[in-house]
Amino acid sequence: MFKIGNLNIERALLLAPMEDVTDIAFRRLLKELGADVVYTEFVNSDGLIRANKKTEKKLEITEDERPVGIQIYGGNLEPMIEAAKIAESRQPDLIDINAGCWVKKIANRGAGAGLLKDPCYMQTMVESIVKSVNLPVTVKTRIGWDMDSINILDVAKRIEDAGAAALTLHCRTKTMGHSGDPLWEWIAKVKEVVKFPVALNGGVFTAEDVKRAFDETNTDAVMIARGAIEHPWIFREAKELLDGKNVVAVSNDERIQTALKHLIYSLEIKEPRAAIIPFRKYYTGYLKGLPRSKEIRQELYKQLEYNPIEEILMNYLDELKTYEQIEKVN
Repeated sequence: MFKIGNLNIERALLLAPMEDVTDIAFRRLLKELGADVVYTEFVNSDGLIRANKKTEKKLEITEDERPVGIQIYGGNLEPMIEAAKIAESRQPDLIDINAGCWVKKIANRGAGAGLLKDPCYMQTMVESIVKSVNLPVTVKTRIGWDMDSINILDVAKRIEDAGAAALTLHCRTKTMGHSGDPLWEWIAKVKEVVKFPVALNGGVFTAEDVKRAFDETNTDAVMIARGAIEHPWIFREAKELLDGKNVVAVSNDERIQTALKHLIYSLEIKEPRAAIIPFRKYYTGYLKGLPRSKEIRQELYKQLEYNPIEEILMNYLDELKTYEQIEKVN
């Protein structure tokens, strides 16, 4: 059971915080598609206390995406405490501490997964933040810095002792990054030494992965990251599978309509160019496995306005319907 503050969700499905991905538009869409809890992009504590406009923008949340968590990161104690207070003023449902980012420029400066090198300091940071805010504080981390220094059992106990409400565990080391198979067996080991909820992260790309994670590890929740970019319907499909229902395949019509809805949501919060250019990374997932998708993507990449994009995709949908009719005849 994923019980945090007022949240009490059985077999909870969480949308992971992802830089340049989990903005309001994506969170809103994934909430509609079945995510139980969503998280903001990583919010830099130093940028936040300097009142950096781009950093402050990441704190914006809306009522229709709740429950939502704001994730903050940094290696220095005082800026993290102040950042937590600022984040709390935006009234999220929880505050999450990033202790798992493996990117060198972050981890090597003692932030993100760099905190794993000093569990005592990590505990102090978590405890200080817990005491400075009234919201539930959670932590997302990894099993260790490398395979020779897996220290998650000690870290997990320290995080719980510090007063954190839950732990999300990316079941790889820092040095693994996104490579190699995640070591899901550590979820059960961690749950043996702590009492608060533990969520599994890493290697979850299909509804079957979600079900296997719950069945094999007894995790309290599953957090989905890249799998949500590649297939945003994974949350809905996972819930269908977990409820013993037949998984409803995503139709071509839904693929196209969902892509357009997502883009519209982005245009509601950003200027056209700022919305459309970054949106290009999503076309691969929306059009994955469809005939001529590469050519269609190349056409979409050239566009800087919504109307041409809509026209290309709707014409493509008509083309896909023709393919379907031909297949039925054959």
